[in-house]
Amino acid sequence: MTTLLTPRDIGAIVGAKGLAACLGTLVSYLEADFSRWGDFDKSARVANHSADGVIELMPISDDSLYTFKYVNGHPKNTRAGLPTVMAFGVLADVDTGRPELLSELTLTTAMRTAATSVMVARQLARPDSRVMAVIGNGAQSEFQCLAFHLLMGIEEVRLFDIDAGATAKLIANLRAAAPALKATVCANTADAVRGADIVTTITADKANATIITPEMIEPGMHVNGVGGDCPGKTELHADVLRAGAVFVEYEPQSRIEGDLQQMPADFAVTEFWRVLAGQAPGRSSREQVTVFDSVGFALEDFSALRLLRDFAVELGLGRSIDLVPEMADPKNLFGALYLPATRPAPRLAVAA
Repeated sequence: MTTLLTPRDIGAIVGAKGLAACLGTLVSYLEADFSRWGDFDKSARVANHSADGVIELMPISDDSLYTFKYVNGHPKNTRAGLPTVMAFGVLADVDTGRPELLSELTLTTAMRTAATSVMVARQLARPDSRVMAVIGNGAQSEFQCLAFHLLMGIEEVRLFDIDAGATAKLIANLRAAAPALKATVCANTADAVRGADIVTTITADKANATIITPEMIEPGMHVNGVGGDCPGKTELHADVLRAGAVFVEYEPQSRIEGDLQQMPADFAVTEFWRVLAGQAPGRSSREQVTVFDSVGFALEDFSALRLLRDFAVELGLGRSIDLVPEMADPKNLFGALYLPATRPAPRLAVAA
């Protein structure tokens, strides 16, 4: 049998554990998996693009577990009452191929993206960072704000979105979830970024946009570029990347999908796992500008699915579903078409 986790189950996990514990534990799972980078069979995600969005499959495995995520990105969905991002994922046993877990990953992707941002910022941002600018106040914004507040000590978030309603939604949620976190609404991106220690960009439009420009960058800033995550979608001016040290998840994927797609093939970047492994430096000085060109990588979903599996077992959540047919004779797959309730009664021959 396969365990199914629904959005209600994810809500129950957060309710039982608390958001800070969920995010903090997820960061530890991410760090553990990124620290054994060489154990994984890695590839860039498979993407099918349309005029208004993208649908992607994100697979990865080590020698015991295989995971994949189905995820879309359609910025116009909100006009039809649908989320911009919808996702689900599978965790399977490598030895047998048996799917052990089928889970929602829409809520979970938002948490794992925020947890990944924190994991990287712990190494790249100044440790005394207290102010973060958040450009783009949509579905991901609460998760980023709360993760940095709860796990990194951010005391103030400076907010801007072209949609004032999105910012109002974010303010209301932050007041309820974290009343100690100061939230300042700004008139434009430049005002929000001014004086910030960390700048997080999470805009949704599938466009080659320039959200952050070189004149906005101040010495010592850490730029957490999250929204530029597919071909033809950027947020950072190329000179922002040139202004500092650039870190990525999986370079072959980032060169296709990230803000890095603007740069020549020989533009130097560092895969973040090398920082955790001690093979490359993170921040080298208080004045250095650091950039995390985050596109989302399958290893992050691997960590999230492992965590969901472990929490579900601990808390007794999820339900078993027969995703794969159960057979007394595993070679008799055809026999599984005839379930007991529908199997026709045998005809009896009557002697003349």
